[in-house]
Amino acid sequence: MRRRTTDFRRPVRRRVPDALWWALCCAVILLFVYILSKGNKIESRPALTKRPYKHDKIMESLNITEEMLSSNSVTRQLNDQISLAKAFVVIAKESNNLQFAWELSAQIHNSQMLLSNAATRRVPLTTRETDRAIHDMALLLYQAQQLHYDSANMIMRFKAKIQALEEQMNSVSEKSSKYGQIAAEEVPKSLYCLGVRLTTEWFKNFNLQKKLKDKRHVEMKLKDNNLYHFCVFSDNILATSVVVNSTAMNSKNPNMIVFHLVTDEINYAAMKAWFTMNDFRGVTVEVQKFEDFSWLNASYVPVLKQLQDSEIQSYYFSGNSDEGRTPIKFRNPKYLSMLNHLRFYIPEVFPALKKVVFLDDDVVVQKDLSGLFSIDLNGNVNGAVETCMETFHRYHKYLNYSHPLIRTHFDPDACGWAFGMNVFDLVEWRKKNVTGIYHYWQEKNVDRTLWKLGTLPPGLLTFYGLTEPLDPSWHVLGFGYTNVDPQLIERGAVLHFNGNSKPWLKIGIEKYKPLWEKYVEYSHPLLQQCNFH
Repeated sequence: MRRRTTDFRRPVRRRVPDALWWALCCAVILLFVYILSKGNKIESRPALTKRPYKHDKIMESLNITEEMLSSNSVTRQLNDQISLAKAFVVIAKESNNLQFAWELSAQIHNSQMLLSNAATRRVPLTTRETDRAIHDMALLLYQAQQLHYDSANMIMRFKAKIQALEEQMNSVSEKSSKYGQIAAEEVPKSLYCLGVRLTTEWFKNFNLQKKLKDKRHVEMKLKDNNLYHFCVFSDNILATSVVVNSTAMNSKNPNMIVFHLVTDEINYAAMKAWFTMNDFRGVTVEVQKFEDFSWLNASYVPVLKQLQDSEIQSYYFSGNSDEGRTPIKFRNPKYLSMLNHLRFYIPEVFPALKKVVFLDDDVVVQKDLSGLFSIDLNGNVNGAVETCMETFHRYHKYLNYSHPLIRTHFDPDACGWAFGMNVFDLVEWRKKNVTGIYHYWQEKNVDRTLWKLGTLPPGLLTFYGLTEPLDPSWHVLGFGYTNVDPQLIERGAVLHFNGNSKPWLKIGIEKYKPLWEKYVEYSHPLLQQCNFH
């Protein structure tokens, strides 16, 4: 009995673990299948979301649709035809084939209407809808090819067009330069009016002449080397007035300033009248005319000798000697004006002076300039601000280095400098016979082979090795032709309107005119009568 009982119980005890085992196995399998399926979903989800997002962004940026990307897309075919047809319209017009250009334009309009209607109803175009439009456009495009509106022909036409435009641009640029030069040389009516009225005032108003005679007590100041002596050579009354007035207004000791003005006989009476009737904070002003200088004659001055030469006169005044090969800016008669060349004769003009500051008439002063007279020039004659930056404004930019005289005597990379505000040591000038050096180079350049333009090239030759560089803030250039750094304007002592766009002309640069105009007294009766505003 016991064995049976025991035998009967054993199977029962084995069945319970077998059921649990199978249950566990099924649970594990189900769990594994569940995890595997979840993993597939997790892996596949980024791919399904990321790809369409990127795809949509590209399509959105290119403004295209799925239908246009299809290999059988009629929309894309229409767009391609329209692009090519637009190019052919331009060429047809250039070829004066206006009828064909009109036919192309009409077909382009038809194709664009089809695309517009499809976009409005948001249904892709079908082949049946576009068959006629594609056929008609293709026919026109083939016709364009028969008319030699192909790529090679287009390139040749565009090259010819570019060349024609370049020639037109060069012509316009040359005319602009010529007319700009003419505008810069012309005397405004208001300035001419002022000169006439002042001259009339001088000869009819004896009180002015008497007032000038009463100033004879200041003659001692004209030779006093303890004072600050400035010189300006000009025939422009208003411009010279601005130089004197701006210097006086910004001076700490205006009563120590002496201005020596030299003009020509035409403007002599007007210049005397203006500076006699106006006071400039106690500044002493002397007016002379260069025709009174007995030493200024053709036997001594090469420029005067050149003025008497018929070939030189023809070159500068008629402009017919070289068939227009020389640019107009090189032919400006002012370059032979004695007022322009007097800067090389300062010791002769002012024999009693030892140091002088030379100012051009197109500058405006906005700082006290007394510090210039205490600068040590270290035995040099000329104190000037250098203008070379990297390769710009070096000697080779101004002089003809193919000429052996220039090539032998001057370093092509020597730094250039500017006229317009210069400190001259007249003692050293006389000692080194600088005027004689100037005469030598002027006579060597009679045929204009050493240099062509202006007084700066002969100045570079004359003062070569005799120039002391000054701090750039003393003299800031460019107000008559370019943009100037605002920080330089703020720091600058002398602002120079070099270039054609002078502040008293209509072509002056508007944003810089106020720097000059604030020293013009527009309320003056004579200025109002001559319409200065």
